[in-house]
Amino acid sequence: MVEEELALDTLEGVGPATRQKLEDAGVYSIQDLAVRSPAEVAEALEVDLAKAIDLVNRARLKLIELGILEKDFVSASEIYRRRTNIERITLGCRNLDELLKGGLETQAITEFYGEFGTGKTQICHTLAVTVQLPRAQGGLEGGCIYMDTENTFRPERIVSIAEARGLNPTKILEGITVAKVYNSAHQELIAKQLGRKIEETGARLVIVDSAVSHYRAEFPGRGMLAERQQLLNRFMHLLLRTAEIYNVAIAVTNQVHAAPDVFFGDPTRPTGGHVVAHTSTYRVYLRKGARNTRIARIMDSPYHPEREVAFVLTEKGVEDPPEETKRGR
Repeated sequence: MVEEELALDTLEGVGPATRQKLEDAGVYSIQDLAVRSPAEVAEALEVDLAKAIDLVNRARLKLIELGILEKDFVSASEIYRRRTNIERITLGCRNLDELLKGGLETQAITEFYGEFGTGKTQICHTLAVTVQLPRAQGGLEGGCIYMDTENTFRPERIVSIAEARGLNPTKILEGITVAKVYNSAHQELIAKQLGRKIEETGARLVIVDSAVSHYRAEFPGRGMLAERQQLLNRFMHLLLRTAEIYNVAIAVTNQVHAAPDVFFGDPTRPTGGHVVAHTSTYRVYLRKGARNTRIARIMDSPYHPEREVAFVLTEKGVEDPPEETKRGR
């Protein structure tokens, strides 16, 4: 019933011609329409911005009526009640779950950034497995969409993680949809198709590994910085709206660079500037620790305290350090 109510035809002002233009632009439902920016809709329909804004707002009001989105004005107690129903995905590691107060949240973007070899992609591979676990074991019994921008996705690694955790690797692989991303324009196109793919596959997790690499490579230098940030901003906001409207968790990885003006302390900074910083709900910094451990530190969050925990990379993906596992922590 809800699926029928989300059809574009049910929205006032959307006739056959308008629907066709929207579908040509990759908009197939009212949810897809609410995710897109008015500027994109105006371009697709060849109308002025005011009409596009009105159409997007009507799509949003429809989602409010269906209970998919919150009203514009709600009490703090209502927001708190809804927050208690937020779902979480285990990272397969008690320390990391505790760091994020229960795991990776739905309706949010969690960014993992750090140098090469700090465990970013290993966390992504582990999450692609754990999201498929039963809820009683910390999963969401759903699939995963994996946007691979750096050719780092390895099905062999998924198989080893699944086997080490006592799961059926064939079934786990079938629950992962991989999108190879070849450039920044292709990356944005894939992001626009996420809504439809989420509905088709039943995915509850979207992974982008990594979010900034194509933009960083294609728009080098200060002369192209403004254009790069504008496109990156559009991509990140599209991800955030997708997370909220489709109730999925989104994990993104990010590269780092050394800040030249830092003379004391750690000069490592995530790429993407304020655009990625403001759109990521949670930011986790990864670095190498002693005795082959990795350290994860909460750097930005609306409510998590700034703290750090240790984890290790094993056949299970990511795991607590051996001494902590023995103590039952």
